[in-house]
Amino acid sequence: MSAAFIVHMFLHVALPVAVAWMFYRDTFKRASLLMLAGILIDIDHLWAVPVLDPDRCSVGFHFLHSYWLAGVYVALALLPQTRLIGLGLVIHLVLDAADCARQGLW
Repeated sequence: MSAAFIVHMFLHVALPVAVAWMFYRDTFKRASLLMLAGILIDIDHLWAVPVLDPDRCSVGFHFLHSYWLAGVYVALALLPQTRLIGLGLVIHLVLDAADCARQGLW
């Protein structure tokens, strides 16, 4: 496992928690857990062979990481009732996209 992969996975946890701490301090635990639920979209990796491929950009490849769903995730982030789930999903996709760009896969 590369250091870049470990940092990437750390950010998937640290960034939602940091956003919850900065903007949802009164409901920090709930906000953190709802945004961390965004990690669950990685379940779509289980249908790929190999499951983890360092030379594959997950954005646009895996179903739950598809471009059209990114719009749905942004819409969820804009609605008050689903904002925290949506933010978690958007944060997840942004981190994955940044990783793709860093690796030159885009």
